[in-house]
Amino acid sequence: MDDVFKALADPTRRSLLDRLFREDGQTLGALQARFRMTRFGVMKHLKQLEDAGLVVTKRRGREKLHFLNPVPIRLVHDRWVSKYAEPWTAALSDLKTKLEGPVEKVFEIYIKTTPERLWEAITDSDIRSKYNFGVHIDSDWTPGSRYDTSHPSSNGPLVEGENLEVDPPRRLVQTMRALWSEDVKREGTSRVTWEIEPVGDSCRLTVTHDRLRDGANDQLFGGWPMILSGLKTYLETGELLTTPGSLMYATPPASGKR
Repeated sequence: MDDVFKALADPTRRSLLDRLFREDGQTLGALQARFRMTRFGVMKHLKQLEDAGLVVTKRRGREKLHFLNPVPIRLVHDRWVSKYAEPWTAALSDLKTKLEGPVEKVFEIYIKTTPERLWEAITDSDIRSKYNFGVHIDSDWTPGSRYDTSHPSSNGPLVEGENLEVDPPRRLVQTMRALWSEDVKREGTSRVTWEIEPVGDSCRLTVTHDRLRDGANDQLFGGWPMILSGLKTYLETGELLTTPGSLMYATPPASGKR
């Protein structure tokens, strides 16, 4: 986490993250135009943000796009923000996200595990429920097959979709249609891509959630940082996250109320 704090210590780098928060997926040229410094200077700052995992890049034809990756910040949050402050910070974050509505989100995290074990954690229903709010997933994991997710407290599936690409243990591409409320049902179908890349004794996991409409309901993508933080914690320590947000949907409410 030292790299994260070092990257955030500089006001220019914080401003770059703010720019990406307002409009994700920008080119170097678009970002450089907003600062009174050379292209090389902006590149150096972006490189430090990439090294800290706070920025992820993806190629689109000849362009190299930069995306804000909130997962490292979520890990800092889970470690140090108290259970009393967490509901307030989550509420403010949700408000900001609702006002700005991105159409594509990219999340990246490094996990000390093997590609095979990481793939198993993504596709095994019992393991997935441990870090994904208690939600189980059901599929035969073949290309073109269907999948759905459910929770013991729900009356039906929470998410349904199709497995477009299944390439274990490297790549999984799925459509996603959320069903847990009428608001998210109206959002239609989006796409989630899981990419696993071995890096030394660890894996880089990149999750790209795209084909979201402009101004899409933030419930569709707002939980990814917490899910991926929980996945990392479980695979590296065997323990579960116990922050209020991670426990919010983990067990059915005792009285029928949240």
